[in-house]
Amino acid sequence: MKIKLLFIGKENLEDLQVASQDYISKINNYNSFEVEAIPYLKNTKSLSAELQKKQEGILFLKKITPHDIVVLLDERGKEYSSVQFSQFIQQRLNSGCKNVLFLIGGAYGFSEELYQRANISISMSKMTFPHKLARLLFMEQLYRAFSILKGEPYHHE
Repeated sequence: MKIKLLFIGKENLEDLQVASQDYISKINNYNSFEVEAIPYLKNTKSLSAELQKKQEGILFLKKITPHDIVVLLDERGKEYSSVQFSQFIQQRLNSGCKNVLFLIGGAYGFSEELYQRANISISMSKMTFPHKLARLLFMEQLYRAFSILKGEPYHHE
């Protein structure tokens, strides 16, 4: 199974690059994982929030195939503990699906078309995080999920 994190934003932010690359490397020891940025829209000051979400949604949908499992990382999604998230990952591994895409939307969230296409929405917290920090937190939780599944001592409970 391939796991990909797709997000709206800049891929190589200097302040997170070392930590991000570290987690990408660690996750790839367990499972195929990649990160892809969809560049910010240009000239958004003239766009309403709904139009901006719609245009970003079109960009996301171009990256999604009909067979992909799509997981929106969304504040209104289902909340999981780290152990529950590891079980979610295990279920995807057991299902035989080829690709799981985790999406982090732009400043206004996701378009209605993406909500309709998604298989599930997951909330990382009730708190709001900057998008660059959300990416790093997601990668840490994905790494933690695989370490839990392998019975490694990274996670203490």
